[in-house]
Amino acid sequence: MARWIVVVSAFVTVLAGVFGAGVIERLSLNRFEAPGADSVLARQALAEHFGTGSPNVALLVTARGGDVDAIAAAGTRLTEELRAFEGVGDAWSYWTRGNAETLRSADGRQALVLAWLPGSADEVRRGVLPQLTPAFTREDAELAVVVGGGDEVFRQVMQQARRDFLRAELVILPLVVLMLWWVYRRIAAALVTLGIGLFAVAGSLALLRLVVAAGVDVSTFASNIALVMGIGLGVDYGLFMIFRYREELPHGPGAVARTVRSAGRTVLFSGATVAASVAVLFAFPFPFLSSFAWAGLAVVLAAVVGAVVVLPAALVLLGRRVDAPPRAERFWGGVAARVVRRPVRYGGVALALLVLLGAPVLGIRFGLPDDRVLPASAPVRQMYDQIRAGFDQEEADAVQVVAVSGGPVGDYAAALSRVEGVVRVDSADGSYVDGRRTASASGVFRNGTATRLVVVPSSERLERDAVGLVRELRAVPAPFPVLVGGYPADLTDYRDGVTRRLPLVAGLIVAVTFLVLFLMTGSLVAPLKAAVLNALSLSVMFGALVFVFQQGHFSDLLGFTPTGSIEPSVPILMFCVAYGLSMDYEVFLLARIKESYDRTGDPVGSIPAGIARSAPLVTAAAAVMAVSFAAYATGRVVFLQQLGIGMALAVIADATLIRGLLAPALMRLAGHANWWAPAPLRRLHRRIGLTEGDGAARPALVVQNAGS
Repeated sequence: MARWIVVVSAFVTVLAGVFGAGVIERLSLNRFEAPGADSVLARQALAEHFGTGSPNVALLVTARGGDVDAIAAAGTRLTEELRAFEGVGDAWSYWTRGNAETLRSADGRQALVLAWLPGSADEVRRGVLPQLTPAFTREDAELAVVVGGGDEVFRQVMQQARRDFLRAELVILPLVVLMLWWVYRRIAAALVTLGIGLFAVAGSLALLRLVVAAGVDVSTFASNIALVMGIGLGVDYGLFMIFRYREELPHGPGAVARTVRSAGRTVLFSGATVAASVAVLFAFPFPFLSSFAWAGLAVVLAAVVGAVVVLPAALVLLGRRVDAPPRAERFWGGVAARVVRRPVRYGGVALALLVLLGAPVLGIRFGLPDDRVLPASAPVRQMYDQIRAGFDQEEADAVQVVAVSGGPVGDYAAALSRVEGVVRVDSADGSYVDGRRTASASGVFRNGTATRLVVVPSSERLERDAVGLVRELRAVPAPFPVLVGGYPADLTDYRDGVTRRLPLVAGLIVAVTFLVLFLMTGSLVAPLKAAVLNALSLSVMFGALVFVFQQGHFSDLLGFTPTGSIEPSVPILMFCVAYGLSMDYEVFLLARIKESYDRTGDPVGSIPAGIARSAPLVTAAAAVMAVSFAAYATGRVVFLQQLGIGMALAVIADATLIRGLLAPALMRLAGHANWWAPAPLRRLHRRIGLTEGDGAARPALVVQNAGS
């Protein structure tokens, strides 16, 4: 039977891998936008009433002779060619907008052609830009053209991220095998553990394809998360099962069955905590973030099935070929014993280090992403470096103000133009600068009762405080209802929508994992302690993000450009994944300590006994996970570097300072209170709780009940 399970599982892995690989092209591309926000409604109104929108494609034109006015005919032809290109809804330029200074560089050598491409991110980035970009990237005797724009930036981000992930996976797999061999000293154990990781990856991709087939919008980055978490979580669970199997081997036949009864339950608890942690991403009404919830749930399901169904069958076949003498129990047991003897000293040192590492998080500043998430060598990044250096204003990132029904706008346009950082406001009543009308209107700004205004900001204001600019513009009293949109408003509404839900998500993740740990331990103190320790672990991760990516330390070494802020989506994803993994290790640790406590009733001796058995596993699992994440720090997209460095540091700090020092110190100080719960909850736990024991007598419960 075991042989058939292994053979069928191998076949299922291959089949799931082939089937799941097809999901890559079916996953969606997403923009940073908040459904139902003013910025989205403004975009819809612009398209409906004016047949235009915020430019999502830009051509940077450099005059060979050094003067864009001298190539007016060629520039106009280029603009008309772009307007006529299939998939382009509107196009305009320096030459077709009356030589607007905001579309020309300060030295007169460069000018911009802007275009609006209607449609979803998928339609634009996969359908139009692959043809448009090479068609308009050109050089001739008069001019040189480079293609950019928001959608082109993130199209190149997607391409670079895919290359980075592929390269990282090619590095990770042999590294994981080597590390597993070092942990096990048995190649068979290393290969079967990696096989569980591959089973988790293939299974999660296949499950994602089924989710997409059901009509759910899943982001393309979800497949990348499946790759990262699949290997890591599959290996974690494989390690835990094999470590427990090695303990059961000396006790005679039935080692696999005993392993599944005991360690299998803990794997289920761990899977539940990780699943709960990622599932809270459904609380965000953004497909980009909810996609990661689908990916996380798929990975957990596949990894748990691999660990409790496939791996036991493999262990039956391998027998003692995975056995080896324990190598680290004595070390970690000694560390735990020293901590238990001096909990205040060791716990205090660990806490001080964690606070020091996490201190930079107090200065965290969420901002908006731009082309600088790409390396300086990327063509579109080089284009925007030239724009930042040569253009004092950002018409490509203008704020669009739309009114479906409105009247005269002169006074309103004048008021908007007085806002700090506004270079010019174009409207149906003319162009305004610093409250004064400077020119007549150039373009279509009124259609029936609908009217629109284009607010051109300075590069300096956008760079310094784009969110503040949007809020100030929205605060200007309007003579009729208006919608404020454009790229700065899109990102502002998205950022605000994400950050508004952070308290809800944090509360949900703590509450759900609290419930899972209560069901496992029957204690209210243990889940509360775990939540506090996880918060410290996360502070290290966010502290690293601020110190490195916001403040710019080591930017030269890592090859990125700091912008002074962090885009919130990736840190939120990291928060949920890191919280789940921290609970993963907490479950492993608590399960063994609780098992010893239930057997002996000794609140002090059970700590080093449980840690001696769990810490080697946690250390090995954390080392593999940290290496897996660290490989992504070699990527060239800032998002991936943040994921790699932040998660690797969080895992390392969690497995050493927190689980090795601070957790046993706190448990020693708490004593019997570690397992305390009110009498009604203890009775509830006895009815519905699940533990890792085999149903043997539990003296610890007698100790608890004696005080009730």
